[in-house]
Amino acid sequence: MEKLQYELVKLPAYKAIGLKWEGPYTEVSSLKEVIAEMSNRVAELAYVVEPEVQLGLSYHLRPDGFVHYSVFRVQEQQEVPVGMVDIRVPEMTYLKVTHDKGQDIGHTYSKIYQWFKQNEYIPFMESGLDYYDDLPIKHERYPVNRDPNDPHFEILIPVHKP
Repeated sequence: MEKLQYELVKLPAYKAIGLKWEGPYTEVSSLKEVIAEMSNRVAELAYVVEPEVQLGLSYHLRPDGFVHYSVFRVQEQQEVPVGMVDIRVPEMTYLKVTHDKGQDIGHTYSKIYQWFKQNEYIPFMESGLDYYDDLPIKHERYPVNRDPNDPHFEILIPVHKP
């Protein structure tokens, strides 16, 4: 079992555009179709910043599932194509972990949860919203050339010190 590397990084605010999915965990298989559709539609974004990195932004805002944005970073002047949405992510500090091919994603997330128990940071939550997960906001950065059945990607969990 490979040892996870934990790194704290501060990333600037950005605008992203893509497809929004919201549903229960029981329908998560339909999310894969949304992610695949978005990777096929990236060419519609004339002002894409990192076309080689697809973002998966998950917000656990419902008790039975979550809201997910399958998006790409774009420049400000990018218009929102039909059927897509835009999302603005503020400047935040993140715990960054790389999930490698061949590793169990559940195990990776459980190790991240353990990290929070042993450190002075806590997962960031937007005030006024109810979250339903110990890691309420998960941002994942996928290389577009990944293996969809065994992807390698970066996990970014927004954090702050209480």
